[in-house]
Amino acid sequence: MTDILWTTDEAAKVVDGTPFGQWECTGISIDSRNVEKGDLFIAIKGPSFDGHQFVHAALKAGAAAAVVSHIPQNCRQDDKLLLVKNTTRALEDLGRAARARSNAKIVAVTGSVGKTGVKEALASVLSKQGKTHATLGNLNNHFGLPLTLARMPRDCDFAVLELGMNHAGELIELSQMAQPDVGVITTVAAAHLEYFEDEAAIADAKCEIFAGLKKGGVAVLNADNSYFERMKQACLTQGIDNIITFASEQDATFNATSFENDETENGTFISANIHGQPLDYKIAHDGRHWVTNSLAVLACVEALGADVKQAANDLAHLSQLKGRGAVHTIEISGGSLRVIDESYNANDASMRAALDVLSHQSGRRIAVLGDMLELGPDEIDIHKNLVGACKKIHLVFACGPLMKHLFKALPAHQRGAHASSAEHLAPLVVQAVQPGDVISIKSSRGSRTDLVLDALLELQSNGT
Repeated sequence: MTDILWTTDEAAKVVDGTPFGQWECTGISIDSRNVEKGDLFIAIKGPSFDGHQFVHAALKAGAAAAVVSHIPQNCRQDDKLLLVKNTTRALEDLGRAARARSNAKIVAVTGSVGKTGVKEALASVLSKQGKTHATLGNLNNHFGLPLTLARMPRDCDFAVLELGMNHAGELIELSQMAQPDVGVITTVAAAHLEYFEDEAAIADAKCEIFAGLKKGGVAVLNADNSYFERMKQACLTQGIDNIITFASEQDATFNATSFENDETENGTFISANIHGQPLDYKIAHDGRHWVTNSLAVLACVEALGADVKQAANDLAHLSQLKGRGAVHTIEISGGSLRVIDESYNANDASMRAALDVLSHQSGRRIAVLGDMLELGPDEIDIHKNLVGACKKIHLVFACGPLMKHLFKALPAHQRGAHASSAEHLAPLVVQAVQPGDVISIKSSRGSRTDLVLDALLELQSNGT
């Protein structure tokens, strides 16, 4: 039986609204296209959309009721509604109320790189130890966080919340809403530099995640990061002295001493010291960045009071994430290709991490790279300076005006092709691949290199 999230009377009291009809909901939605039966649809009004236009569609799709700030013209007299002054505020009120009534241990995750991967890995291992709720996808902003909280079941043991930002000040309100027991910063790197003076300013903004940390809460920090001391001092200034560290290069509470790729299948074997005690485990992902991510996960597990050794064992069974390292084997005439899908997003640090993973693969190594966005005034140099990271790559295919600078800087023998867009690049990649190739696809989401992945996947369905 599906849990009841909110009843009419509960929700009306929380949002100070007027109900029309009686109902109870088992979910929350702000997108009529994704409404499921039993959802409470909240008609958010944004700068370029108004959810009130879709109330009828949501109710028709099975929504239990709709939260509105006015009665839409096409509503029927018997439609179940909850009338409020402001629907966005109503969503936030539901989120805060859900947090207040919950006894769940909550961890908030942010970082320039790796926050979604760490969030998913944490949710996976914690779900083996208790009822766990987590941010869906990347719903990590001022709409996504209250939505995630409002959806949180009453009897959760754990909740894993991803918090994102691209401007200073954004994480303060989100953290205060989440009131986490544990806050973790995966790393600080050159991301969203268009909106920050420098990386140090990004580090300061990431530390805002601790603004709402509950009294006695734990901060989890990356000791390998060059801004570690700055972040540590920010915690101490806020009165947070319970700090757990993780690292693969520096001394830390959770410290990797060695690691090696699994030669027979995707994954990495890791030897670590946890509070000075040895712990060996495997994670079902490749790359140094996943070694660090796994340590962050285990540090959070300890901070939450869960079983670290069980979590370490469960890291071997993680599902691969679409657009964030998922590996596809594609059968073609004469053999097969391996495609590493990193197409979801990119900045300088994550691009270099993806190229490092590719550099250690057997076979002809092909990188398909699209523009990295929001990098500020140095964006051309950041793209061009990837030349060194491409040293062990056999062929580079690039798309977009920014990646063109890298493409021109490469030696002639590494240049596969450049195109203005991923759509135009895709057929060029398809024509060039051969059995035994390993292809890594990486870009910011706006560059749409997922179109290249789709084209490669069609090779298998077409039996080419």
